[in-house]
Amino acid sequence: MSTPGALVLGSDYRGLGAIQSLGRRGIETWLVRGPQRGVADFSRYTRRSIVWPEGSPESRAAFLVDLAERNGWRDWAILPSGDETAAFCAMHAATLSGPFRLTTPTWEIVEQAHDKRLTYRLAAEIDVPHPRTWELGEVDPADADCTFPAILKPSAKDANNALTVDKAWPVHDRAELLARFADAVRLLPRDQILLQELIPGGGNEQLSFAALAVDGDPVCSLVARRVRQYPMDIGRASTFVETIRDDEVRSLGERVVAHLKYSGLIEVEFKRDPRTGEPKLLDINPRMWGWHTIGRRAGMDFAHLAWQLAQGTVPARREAPPGVRWVWLAGDVPTAVREIARRRLRLLDYLRSFRRPVDLATVTLDDPRPGLMEVPLQVGIRLRAPTLPSGTRTASGTAALSRASRS
Repeated sequence: MSTPGALVLGSDYRGLGAIQSLGRRGIETWLVRGPQRGVADFSRYTRRSIVWPEGSPESRAAFLVDLAERNGWRDWAILPSGDETAAFCAMHAATLSGPFRLTTPTWEIVEQAHDKRLTYRLAAEIDVPHPRTWELGEVDPADADCTFPAILKPSAKDANNALTVDKAWPVHDRAELLARFADAVRLLPRDQILLQELIPGGGNEQLSFAALAVDGDPVCSLVARRVRQYPMDIGRASTFVETIRDDEVRSLGERVVAHLKYSGLIEVEFKRDPRTGEPKLLDINPRMWGWHTIGRRAGMDFAHLAWQLAQGTVPARREAPPGVRWVWLAGDVPTAVREIARRRLRLLDYLRSFRRPVDLATVTLDDPRPGLMEVPLQVGIRLRAPTLPSGTRTASGTAALSRASRS
């Protein structure tokens, strides 16, 4: 009996990491992606790359089932690498779970992470600190008793527009809030727009609890600090991450995972508020997060563990040690250059980022082509990027790299 393979949804560095982890173990892996090629297309471990067909989510689910039937697949795992594909797998679990083994839980669970309105209601319910947030479908921004600076953010990333690409828009006073809100309602229904307090401090105050969980029990887990991100102040993507010990973040992350009775890969993001010292919940990612390949150096290769769990094998319990590093060079080099120019980072400190153990997200000796192709692919994305319509401006310089990091 042949070993079941895997379908990885998404061709960015998250999908690449999963393909490499499985391919090195002799697990056949196919890639399903959008119309633009990503770094995972160039991996020696990608058996075949398939472009999503046009059509509804229901027709795409039927397409995957037909693909399994035509190729005689049994018990192949599906690993989504982005918010949209994780939601797709959860919503269409009844269709996909015939031929496939899913690595995402049910939609009732995934929706709590996918929709930030529900995320912050959940945090309030289980007494997990989180930023003050106003749902602008219920509160007029002119009446919100927020302090400035604050941010406008989407409740979910279902649409691809300037606000979802930028992740958040800073606003520094009431007049700017009303102007940016007028921009936002041209892109999204107002009930999908959130106003949130801006937690002071840079990206290096962001902390994560990440795990492979089984029925709410984080069997394999770590705590990490996002040292650098792109862009640095309100990041769309992590660029340098390091494992740490932080019992408070671990405890809060475990509380979220246990309440959800979560099974699969999950990252719970926090930012420590320097005014109170509290880590405040920002996001829950119910899928492979951007830096999941840090596990390759931390004794827990998360993509392979998720595949094993889908096949019915619960891995041995383990926690990652502190001091393991992950660097995404394509995003980290421009971030570091800017930080050094602003005198917020010393060159020597930057070079220390590469102390072992370190995982270089797309740069590996046994699979060099993805790393060599990453910069040309990003240049191509910039050249092909359409001009955004009026009212959909993005923060300068972030849009193309953001699209490159999306699944």
